[in-house]
Amino acid sequence: MDNRERQRETARLLEGFSDTPALDARFLVEEARDETELASFVRRRQDGEPVFKILGHRGFWSLDLKVSRDTLDPRPDSETVIETVLRLIPDRKKALRFLDLGTGSGCLLLALLSEYTNAEGVGIDASAAALKVAAENGLTFPQASFVHKDWNDPNWTDGLGLFDVIVSNPPYIPTAEIELLEREVKVYDPLEALDGGQDGLDAYRRLIQTAPTLLKKEGLLVFEIGKGQEKEVSKLAELKGLEPVTFTRDLAGIMRCLVFRFSD
Repeated sequence: MDNRERQRETARLLEGFSDTPALDARFLVEEARDETELASFVRRRQDGEPVFKILGHRGFWSLDLKVSRDTLDPRPDSETVIETVLRLIPDRKKALRFLDLGTGSGCLLLALLSEYTNAEGVGIDASAAALKVAAENGLTFPQASFVHKDWNDPNWTDGLGLFDVIVSNPPYIPTAEIELLEREVKVYDPLEALDGGQDGLDAYRRLIQTAPTLLKKEGLLVFEIGKGQEKEVSKLAELKGLEPVTFTRDLAGIMRCLVFRFSD
């Protein structure tokens, strides 16, 4: 059986278990070392495990990143954060300091450092397991460091210094909606990276109160947000004295990224 036949048979086995059986089959067949491993991949996908968690890595921006059940799967929606920063700061040689809050796999920070050749950055996360994955992804980025910090701790900002750009894809799904998510998300993504509290805004409240103290003058605070959260997050920022700079929609036309800075 050649690879085309394997892909067709694998796709058939995944019908009813995946919205994209042919695409999933192509990824799984290409990476399986033998028929036994392919059969294991198929069983795991039939059980709802995401393709890239099965394979252990996923492409994001121009990078191929390790992922695990301790990190969110980097998704194309999050690339709007990178696109937005590049649009606002077109000078790729500028010496910048980035901070990534809730770095997970390190995808946002490392994608930015891949574009800004003279920049450096720090990624923080409350999960030591996620930081281990981020550090592995950052092995070829000596200008990146990863620090174990929880933004719910009162002194979490201590020792970090000041930054030109702070980015974050915080948990923003309302608690009651977690159970309604697809199995591949609610079972295989870490709950702490999904659950945004009763209204999905707990992390934004906390970060808008504390993170701006880490911004340099004219520094930017760049958030990924959930569908329909732009008004609430913008209001929280306004109450803190932050002004809106711009926004970006994702490929589906959903408002996905908001940018703020202190008004003069």
